[in-house]
Amino acid sequence: MFKSRRTGLVRRLWRSRAGGDGGVSCCGLSEPPGGSPELRSAASAVLKRLKEPALCALLEAVESRGAAPGACVLVTRAGPPPHLLLCRLFRWPELQHPGQLKALSGCQGAGAADSNGVCCNPYHYSRLCGPESPPPPYSRLSPKFEQKPLDLSDSYTEMDASGSLCITAGDVSVDTSLSLDSSKQGHWCSVAYWEHRTRVGRLYAVCQPSVSIFYDLPQGSGFCLGQLNLENRSEAASRTRGKIGLGIVLSKELDGVWAYNRSDHPIFVNSPTLDSPTCRSLVVRKVMPGYSLKVFDYKKSCILQHLPAPPEYTDGPYDPNSIRISFAKGWGPCYSRQMITSCPCWLEVLLGR
Repeated sequence: MFKSRRTGLVRRLWRSRAGGDGGVSCCGLSEPPGGSPELRSAASAVLKRLKEPALCALLEAVESRGAAPGACVLVTRAGPPPHLLLCRLFRWPELQHPGQLKALSGCQGAGAADSNGVCCNPYHYSRLCGPESPPPPYSRLSPKFEQKPLDLSDSYTEMDASGSLCITAGDVSVDTSLSLDSSKQGHWCSVAYWEHRTRVGRLYAVCQPSVSIFYDLPQGSGFCLGQLNLENRSEAASRTRGKIGLGIVLSKELDGVWAYNRSDHPIFVNSPTLDSPTCRSLVVRKVMPGYSLKVFDYKKSCILQHLPAPPEYTDGPYDPNSIRISFAKGWGPCYSRQMITSCPCWLEVLLGR
């Protein structure tokens, strides 16, 4: 009975892999034409080391496509990094190196493997949107890292996401009030939701190290935009709201504020620390689905506080401690929408000083 259940779990996992058998190579293992026995062998070696509860947690994350990210799936490292292997298997077949991954806030098994093992839950990781990903700020192409030979040595570097909290399905019920007292002590940011030039609802104050902002999710905690009503909502806003989906996760980490795009559509971000002091045009970064970007840098912010105010391209009052994020629609010099107030659905994140 145990063997039959375990076999069924593994079969369901294989059916959920990214890209099926077609063209997927993994962890530097060669893939002969017509099949991928090396891929199956490497993945099977990881799955065989997982106990049934871990297989169930992995299956829940994979079949829900991250809607229920679940718990850490710990496995001892033997051979290629198991988290890189399963991230390639279930999410990003073209992934080249563990350094291109960022552990999401609260993952307890990220980083170098210890006595408890390394987390191989692919939905506890995101792609790292680095300085050259995408190469130009306004690229409409999907950001991809340069394809280089895989380096799977033990000397790879992992991102440090210690000190943050993981949002998991069912931890806390959805906040139906959609707001917290903004004067409450301890919150590190407040979030305002806008449609074009109209703010919808009240400020949502965030006290936990991370917050999920989504349209409609049956389980989980966070800021549910689908519950915000507005009379005479524009057709463009209604269409865009339908694209928010799982939305984003904002997390306060040691080096700054990170945004992880959980939706199936890109988000667009601007903040004072994304702009260069010598830049004469607005810098808006495009963050593709599955990617994370450090949207506010604490150290750079301290430096910018002592510099003159930016040129007159800002839309409205300038706040050196704010972040603007639009869903699905971009704005700026290379888009038809010059100002974020022309975007159907967007967020204003006001950071505590």
